[in-house]
Amino acid sequence: MAELEIHHEGHETDPMGQRVGLLAALLAVALAIVTIASHRTHTAAIMHKSTANDEWAHYQATRVKFHNVELGQSLAGLLAQTNPAAQKLLDDSVGQLKKYERQGSEIQERADKADAAADADEHRALRYDVGEGLLEIALVLSSLYFISKKKMFPVFGITAGLAGAVIAISGLFG
Repeated sequence: MAELEIHHEGHETDPMGQRVGLLAALLAVALAIVTIASHRTHTAAIMHKSTANDEWAHYQATRVKFHNVELGQSLAGLLAQTNPAAQKLLDDSVGQLKKYERQGSEIQERADKADAAADADEHRALRYDVGEGLLEIALVLSSLYFISKKKMFPVFGITAGLAGAVIAISGLFG
């Protein structure tokens, strides 16, 4: 079996290239972390928005019930003077109106909270997205060193990477 020989003649070690390679690896790891955070935050926003939509639909159904009881009250009020059963229906409807009014307020509060959570998630996700974009730019700029051997590209890459990291980290607190 033939052995594979690797010839190193004419190949000089490039310490700058090694540092840029390490920089690119670190940027790629940071990019992966920020990308995952961005996707998870977008998913959370969708889930919160879905919950808010469900709550608003529940609120609307409760309001329809409330208005149906109001309509029943109006009809029972017309018949209450001559029909004792209509008066009992009228008396019962007061409690139902209070119940649906209370339920509507509770549901509306939950829907507002879910809407606010979705908005907050989208705000955080935007920061992650901007950070992700800057980290991608940083990775590309740093990699251009290997084609051009110009030290300005890793410098630009570090600058974009730091900006991307700072913006992405601000998503944790925003």
